Amino acid sequence: MAGSARVGLVGCGSWGRFILRDLLALGCRVSVVARSPASQARAESADGVVGSVAELPEVDGIVVATPTSTHATVIEQALEREVPVFVEKPLTDDPDAAGRLAAAAGERLFVMDKWRYHPGVELLGELAGNGSLGAVRGLQTTRIGWGNPHDDVDASWVLTPHDLSIALEILGELPEVRAAVADASGGEINGLVGLLGDHPWLWFEVSARSPERRREVRLVCEQGVALLADGYSDHLLVRRDAADEPERREISTELPLLRELRAFVEHLQGGPPPRSSAADGALVVRRIAELRTLAGMVA
Repeated sequence: MAGSARVGLVGCGSWGRFILRDLLALGCRVSVVARSPASQARAESADGVVGSVAELPEVDGIVVATPTSTHATVIEQALEREVPVFVEKPLTDDPDAAGRLAAAAGERLFVMDKWRYHPGVELLGELAGNGSLGAVRGLQTTRIGWGNPHDDVDASWVLTPHDLSIALEILGELPEVRAAVADASGGEINGLVGLLGDHPWLWFEVSARSPERRREVRLVCEQGVALLADGYSDHLLVRRDAADEPERREISTELPLLRELRAFVEHLQGGPPPRSSAADGALVVRRIAELRTLAGMVA
């Protein structure tokens, strides 16, 4: 049962509070590492609050939800506890550090790529794999909106990991980078358009300064297309080339964050590992670094 799992949560900021909420909903006993008064206040429902990873009591696993720029340091501290570690995407914002962590962590480090647990993305993966729409030609994703809530990394590190992890889930691979164009100012990327691969290809657009908010995933196949129109949609639209009307495929609306945390908790109790390994996470970081370089950003 999930109720027997003891989990350490490092960080209880604006996103960490939702992780705490869902871990508690899964019946876990949660100890939180929180330093600021605001984070400590958000963690008041936890079993306990401490000031460092070293001060955590005995736990079965650790979830890291600190700012991206701190991930490498915090992960190293968490790995010293010799328990599985689940870190919010991206693994780091440094491809060298990501590679070192993946090599050193063995099978104990995983990345929280919640879109791999989205029921719509899972169904798109099934359609890609079973050939019911013919061979896959490519994948198109759009993730645009206004503002970047993170002050330590730019939009390329905040938004792009989602779309690359979606490609991993649906295509089963992350193709080589072919082209990239950035909307940049002040040495930071506000938006990024990228093309990866050929057969199949991945075309994505992310932006933190679009007046329109849109989250869309489109699977393009030889005999039709399938569309997830929004992250909160309760269905896919599947349109075969020979059909007059699209087919509606119902999907669960259970939130992906809860689903990925359930997978981690079940892993702590002997179940299969979460979907994004440290190697997957390091590959995503490397691809983002390559996209940034191709777009003209200096490392």
